Amino acid sequence: MDDKARSNFIWDMIEQDLSEGVYTEVHTRFPPEPNGYMHIGHCKALIMNFLTAEKFGGKCNLRFDDTNPAKEDMEFVRNIEKDIRWLGFDWTGGLFYASDYYDLCYEIAEDWIMRGLAYVDELSKEEMRAYRGTLTEPGRNSPWRDRPAEESLNLFRRMRAGEFPEGSLTLRMKIDMASPNVVMRDPAMYRILYKEHWRTGKKWCIYPMYDFAHPIGDAMEGITHSLCSLEYEIHRPLYDWVVEHAGNKLPGHPRQIEFARLNLTGTIMSKRYLRQLVEGGYVRGWDDPRMPTLSALRRRGYTGEAIRDFVSRIGMSKADSVVDYALLESCVRDDLGEKSPRAMAVLHPLKVILTNWPEGETKTLTVENHPDHPEMGTHTVTIGREIWIEQDDFMEEPIKKYQRMFPGNEVRLKGAYIVRCDGCEKDAEGNVTAVLCTVDFDTESGTPGADRKIKGKTLHWVNAADAVPFEARLYEPLLAEDDELAAEADPEAADPDAESAVPAKKDFISRLNPNSLTVVKGYAEPVILSAEVGDTFQFLRSGYFCKDPDSTAAMPVFNRTVGLRDTFAKQARK
Repeated sequence: MDDKARSNFIWDMIEQDLSEGVYTEVHTRFPPEPNGYMHIGHCKALIMNFLTAEKFGGKCNLRFDDTNPAKEDMEFVRNIEKDIRWLGFDWTGGLFYASDYYDLCYEIAEDWIMRGLAYVDELSKEEMRAYRGTLTEPGRNSPWRDRPAEESLNLFRRMRAGEFPEGSLTLRMKIDMASPNVVMRDPAMYRILYKEHWRTGKKWCIYPMYDFAHPIGDAMEGITHSLCSLEYEIHRPLYDWVVEHAGNKLPGHPRQIEFARLNLTGTIMSKRYLRQLVEGGYVRGWDDPRMPTLSALRRRGYTGEAIRDFVSRIGMSKADSVVDYALLESCVRDDLGEKSPRAMAVLHPLKVILTNWPEGETKTLTVENHPDHPEMGTHTVTIGREIWIEQDDFMEEPIKKYQRMFPGNEVRLKGAYIVRCDGCEKDAEGNVTAVLCTVDFDTESGTPGADRKIKGKTLHWVNAADAVPFEARLYEPLLAEDDELAAEADPEAADPDAESAVPAKKDFISRLNPNSLTVVKGYAEPVILSAEVGDTFQFLRSGYFCKDPDSTAAMPVFNRTVGLRDTFAKQARK
């Protein structure tokens, strides 16, 4: 699907701005906070900003809104850059940081104090919340709201000099404590934070708040359209207020346009919750393939093309909704189905003895790499007296309509022969240890006899003599149940007190799926040894698998990227 061809209400608004001369060019930006790895929920904003610039022949900046050094790290910066390139974009407008504008932010802050637009407050965070009021009740003025400008300026400069403890003083904008929009009730501009910044070092011990620094960065970079998710709609009046009251210190006035955020069923969509998973050891890191981070999805075998297709399919709207994860899996399956070579692998091995096969003899067969793309070529497999099949491909006493191996039934071995099941061997406990079959040598694949009709299914298999042992990691959703957590907005995104909010609003740890990862040891044909880390195969009848960085020469590791049927649909059937 051509994601440039699908129109939406945002592009309609931009086209109107251009036709009316409000702007003469389009300049967007993607402004991640470098306090964690990006997840699938960020893709909608990321793709929309970069794709909008491409569509209108404009530019898109990458700007890291690094206003909280307590949670930020260069590791996150580098990984976000990698994610953007993986999705097929580049920051044609340049690379910037909110910290590039710290001096300007401070200059504007002092100017506002002298103009009566800001004041130093001594309320604690708890008291500030109490004074703010509620959605139905207006807030109350702080006792320090009307202190003389000279006094606030003196305190603010002493805050910068490091004379006060964290949390004791805050610089706030003076707007309207009775505003029906709680965001406009004297929001904080600066707080004291004794943390060394990873870019500016020890230069600052006061840091601007996101809602203050963000619009300043946009205006300084000449951004024309600030595209963001819907939880920032309530912040738009503050965004405009900051730009308008900065006067001639800012060269432009961007237009903020909001769209519905991306919510997925069964998926944790908050960096705060994801950080809790990583730091609590519930997953193996930010790139654990169970995580919804882009690094994790890439490691699992998802492709940037599939994610772009997914965002294109869900479209842009103003109405919040929850998208079924099955749609994302479908996009991945469609993409990998066209480009992934096929191979045979057995995840739960059961030995088959071909009783009429000559001892010590091996035959080489040629199999296709892709049934629909002959240009992808072929490779060879061998077959001998003993092979491996899947355990559930044999039943001594078959259930109704079972068409795989059972005594007396014939099945076709993929790319090889038709075989008849004659019985099985068992151990002392009655467990099946081997299945006994007879080969019809006149039915070799590619010969006239191969067309003989049988009722049994075609089974995948691996020759025991040269089978490659491998580890398969099978994934299910992180949440044991699909519930409202999937649609819950990130508490850090639009909370006026995000810096002081409790680490988690809900106990989601108890709802984690204990079966989110299953590790099995199987066998595959030798072609998997040629795979590089990140290469993907379709293992016949099992799904798409991607080679993991944990692989060794002795034990390749493959992550199941996506099954041949939807993971969530399978979960619902259990």
